[in-house]
Amino acid sequence: MPIRRAKATNLGHTHSKTLIALILFLCCPVASLHAQRFAVKTNLLYDATLTPNLGFEVPAGSKHWTLGVNAGYRPWPTDEQTTRKYRHLLVSPYARLWTDSIYKHSFFGIHAVYSHYNVGNITFPLGFYKEARDHRMQGDLAALGLSYGYNWPLSARWHLEAELGAALAFTKYDKYECRHCGAKLATEKKFFLLPKLALNLVYNIGPRPKPVVEEPVELIPVQVDTVNVESEVPLFVFEPKLSEVPDFRGRAGILQTDNPVLAHISEYRPYDRTRILRKERGMLYVHFDLNKYNLRENFRDNGATLHRIIDITKQIMADSTSDVKKIQIVGLASIEGSVKANETLSRNRANALQQYIQQRVPSNDSLYETVGGGEAWAEFRDQLNDIVTGNDQAAALQTQLKQALDIIDNEADLNQRERKLKRMNGGRTWQYIKQNILADQRNSGYLRIYYDYVPDTVAAVINKASQLLLTDCDDCHRQALQHLLNVGSDPRAHNALGVALYLCGRPEEALPYFRSAAANGNEDAKNNLEQIEKNVK
Repeated sequence: MPIRRAKATNLGHTHSKTLIALILFLCCPVASLHAQRFAVKTNLLYDATLTPNLGFEVPAGSKHWTLGVNAGYRPWPTDEQTTRKYRHLLVSPYARLWTDSIYKHSFFGIHAVYSHYNVGNITFPLGFYKEARDHRMQGDLAALGLSYGYNWPLSARWHLEAELGAALAFTKYDKYECRHCGAKLATEKKFFLLPKLALNLVYNIGPRPKPVVEEPVELIPVQVDTVNVESEVPLFVFEPKLSEVPDFRGRAGILQTDNPVLAHISEYRPYDRTRILRKERGMLYVHFDLNKYNLRENFRDNGATLHRIIDITKQIMADSTSDVKKIQIVGLASIEGSVKANETLSRNRANALQQYIQQRVPSNDSLYETVGGGEAWAEFRDQLNDIVTGNDQAAALQTQLKQALDIIDNEADLNQRERKLKRMNGGRTWQYIKQNILADQRNSGYLRIYYDYVPDTVAAVINKASQLLLTDCDDCHRQALQHLLNVGSDPRAHNALGVALYLCGRPEEALPYFRSAAANGNEDAKNNLEQIEKNVK
């Protein structure tokens, strides 16, 4: 129902009875259209002006035409404590021509308007109807206009509808000086342009159309007096189940399931020294000997880790639907020793891991983000904090480790920070740290592989077709079927293809696709198949 900014009304008893009678008159034919779809709606923009409103729309015996009426009634003023007044009755019958089919997509409309109003001391937006600011006007309005709109399906029943238009209006009204005074200043007539703006929330009532069987059916004459109305079988309403098909991410997407070291390139972020790499999901790391940067496969579990990195990288590079976009390598050193020496050591360790991969998987330097992370203070502090907060240490040791955290947080000079830690408690705290933390600090740092994949156009086609199938539009169903036939060789399309065939009146062809999808574990296909088989029985 459009907002009529121009006019507000003051209704008497006669006008309210007229409105109720008109609505009942227009609704009565709707009740007999039980086999057709009709719409009930309210204009959300009109509701925002505190005007209750309701609309009804019914098919007009054609695939493209509908008839309807909108009505709004606002019996109360805007503010009883001020001189503002905004009362009105509005009724607007209309006809629409839909470009697709009724209640679907674009439409053109012709509408008439009648309004009785009483309005005063109201400021309308955009400078409309300036006289209403300084006077009270009471009268009647009639208008005839054109509009254009579009209908979006929100679900099988609910729709959202926008409409924009204008009408040539004629009004005759009595002008008064103020809201409460009875002195009439004049009686005026005028023509003006009345805008129409609506954002309707629509609910479609009536059964979904039964699938049309395209093959000719032989009609068998039946004697009228032999029909048993009480034994009539209710109309079967098929409610298709269709879920979104996820993108296929190629070999990389398959490998990612068991190898969290893989991540999509959208998750990439450059390294900075505040990151706690050991707690990031999926990071891999290899170990080095104390103060060394030569990479040994037989040191700790390096062999299995390095083999895994090489195998994953080769498989993705050999795949035509996915690709390695970046390999992030961060070299680290423990906090022992001079800062300058550890900076060099961390860079050399990162470079050693890059060279190891490039020797076995030919690749350009541009593929790598290889950085030296220097001394792993962020990692060290996090491990130390985990021990402090674990509450499974002696009270004296807890106190000492908290003091160590204070030194890390308050001493900016890294060399001086290490010396203070070593002197704590006569060196006993440092011995605990070396035995329980620093042993695992001597590693290359960490590695992460980022990938990208070719867009999954088949999944996009299936999902677009599924949206069309969830509407009540027969033409949309046929469009969806054509799209799905083009990708029918992909098993992911079989459930949607079964739905399309069924809705297009080809149930015998639909069943094999439902069974194929159900056999592949598609729960939606199992549900659809169960609905149809129950109906057949």
